[in-house]
Amino acid sequence: MFKVLVIAYYYPPLGLSGVQRTVKFTKYMKRFGWEPTVITSGNVAYFAHDFSLLKETEDAGVRIIRTEAFDVNSLLGKQYETVSMPKEFIRKTLSRISKAVFIPDNKNAWAKKAFLAAKKLLEKEKFDIIFVTVPPFSGFVAASKLKKEFGIPLFVDYRDLWFGNHFSFYPTPYHSYKHKKLEYAALRSADKVIAINRKIKEKILLTYPFLTFKDVIIIPHGYDPEDFSSSEEKVVPSNKMKLTYSGIFYENISPEFILRAFKQLSVERPDIAANIELEFIGHLRKENKKLILELGLDEFVRDHGYLEHSEAVKKLKLSDVLWMMIGNIHNADTISTSKLFEYIGTRKPILGCVVDGAAKATLEEYGAAFITKPDDVSEIKNTIIELHNLFVHKKFPVPDEEFVLLHDRIYLTEQLTKAFQFYLKAE
Repeated sequence: MFKVLVIAYYYPPLGLSGVQRTVKFTKYMKRFGWEPTVITSGNVAYFAHDFSLLKETEDAGVRIIRTEAFDVNSLLGKQYETVSMPKEFIRKTLSRISKAVFIPDNKNAWAKKAFLAAKKLLEKEKFDIIFVTVPPFSGFVAASKLKKEFGIPLFVDYRDLWFGNHFSFYPTPYHSYKHKKLEYAALRSADKVIAINRKIKEKILLTYPFLTFKDVIIIPHGYDPEDFSSSEEKVVPSNKMKLTYSGIFYENISPEFILRAFKQLSVERPDIAANIELEFIGHLRKENKKLILELGLDEFVRDHGYLEHSEAVKKLKLSDVLWMMIGNIHNADTISTSKLFEYIGTRKPILGCVVDGAAKATLEEYGAAFITKPDDVSEIKNTIIELHNLFVHKKFPVPDEEFVLLHDRIYLTEQLTKAFQFYLKAE
């Protein structure tokens, strides 16, 4: 087998969406002749832990090397402890302080330890490719140093933009200059750049003209077909339409507008509202629960809390409509959350309250999506009414199956390993 060294801070037992892509790549690499070794974080507190995903990697025989280093999340709790996400104002304030203090990010200490662990490994074993997934971007800096020292081809996987990221904060011109300089140097050392969508590819090429169109390839997010085939659950018949959200709320991703739309619906069409359940999987957060009570919607809402991935998939499969939103924010057009592609794997109708950009384009291609502006309460309300009418008459649209199959994680892993091998053959 060929061997690939994967550098990824976010990896099980850490949970949430940041781990999914790398977990599934490493799970399936051996099918295509590539043996992964993952260098990742050690025992840290985090907002969610998912030991079912850790078992997946263990069952797939993935070798994992953990590096212990200071992590700011561990200030909130003990090792491997799941800590509560603070109120959004506090979280955002702490995030900005962190971005002012740490360049490129607060995972610098981990990245240095990961570099040393990788260096020790590379001195003993031969690897064909180094694969680093970002964020955190400090991991890319460490991987570029490994490339320079050992001459092993380096692939970097952009799950989000670095410079000009939609959540970026540059308190001084120096911060902006330093981030761009670090990214420029890291990209100069990379042999191939992978982006999750066309918008990210375009912005990287515009920012760094030394890269060519062929230097950046697109491999989107996806869904794991095994998650859906192995998550059968007895369906309890219900006349109510289940409208479900899976994930967390932060920054520009908020349930406020759909809740206000549903409040209007409950006043104007109580008959329809009484036939809909709003289900939340993940971290609903205290301020959102407070808003639900203020609007008098608690009788319509079911909060399942954070569930391990396998359990969350079961809930998605038992839903009638899945909801997502991306609000207005700088460079929001580059966002295409992994949650959206998990939704696609269910083949259920999707209500997408999104801005123009990558996510909207994906929903349009999916073919079973209902798209509104993220903050238009009236439009969201009317779309829920339309969905309910289709639900009652059993006339939901069917997604484009060919498009769905293009986002199978097994197929996407094959595309990644083919890119590895094409590069090695071209050397």
